[in-house]
Amino acid sequence: MSLAFVFPGQGSQSIGMLSSLATLSPVIQSTFAEASAVLGYDLWQRCQEGPADALNATECTQPAMLTAGVATYRLWRERGGAIPRMMAGHSLGEFTALVAAGCLDFKTAVDVVRFRAAAMQSAVPQGEGAMAAILGLEDADVEAACAEVAEGGVVEAVNFNAPGQVVIAGSSAGVALAIDALHAKGARRVLPLPVSVPAHSSLMLPAAEKLRGRLADAAVAPAADVVVYGVDVKIHTRPDEIRAALVKQLHTPVYWAATVRTMIAAGATCIVECGPGKVLTGLNRRVDKNRDLKMLALEDPKSLEEALSC
Repeated sequence: MSLAFVFPGQGSQSIGMLSSLATLSPVIQSTFAEASAVLGYDLWQRCQEGPADALNATECTQPAMLTAGVATYRLWRERGGAIPRMMAGHSLGEFTALVAAGCLDFKTAVDVVRFRAAAMQSAVPQGEGAMAAILGLEDADVEAACAEVAEGGVVEAVNFNAPGQVVIAGSSAGVALAIDALHAKGARRVLPLPVSVPAHSSLMLPAAEKLRGRLADAAVAPAADVVVYGVDVKIHTRPDEIRAALVKQLHTPVYWAATVRTMIAAGATCIVECGPGKVLTGLNRRVDKNRDLKMLALEDPKSLEEALSC
């Protein structure tokens, strides 16, 4: 059985996340302590006690999700879990995958991700950006609707997550116009997302340029033993390729469905979501409904044991 790991991004966080896994080993809280030393506040306490507004703030959410994914992966390895043959991360989760693959030092990644979040928040003033999930339309229909209203404001299809699920992002005005157009095209459901940063849209170009400068100073090791897929559905091995891909993914779309299909085509038979929640597992099951494929989420001690038996 060929094992693949996937790491979630912003949006999978919740108050109390990883609390049950933390009962299994000190490695969970010790990983959070490492991150806290970089951030200057108690990240574990923030994740366990909130308040929710503080955890959901982009500058906290991104380091929190990175840390949660790394902590869960460390627990996996501590419990005898195998090194996956391949890894991928959804958006921010790509940083987590690179840490797990040994390409990025964890503390360096925490600092870079904090910088990334601040750059994203400063690129578009609070309240002037928006995102929405579109359910029940073909990818091409969503792209067409965005193109039809583009003169009224920036709006782009930015996350191609699964068949019938695409996320759009852009200016608040542009997204509002696109939502009306998508309803007219027969969207089954349109869900505005509770974020003000239009991630993966062209509005993130200023943030991407800031990140380029920050990554130039970050030590990045070549990918060696584990294949790491980027959000552009490509394998990046050299440090310069990895840095460039992390910059590019900030202002270009996430092709998650294509990434999952590529891993399956490369031989993945068990795809494990490593981090809080099971958002990616739900998407992965929609991407490929082959019942011979195992798709699991490391949410709690029970699911950990199930995954260890793969």
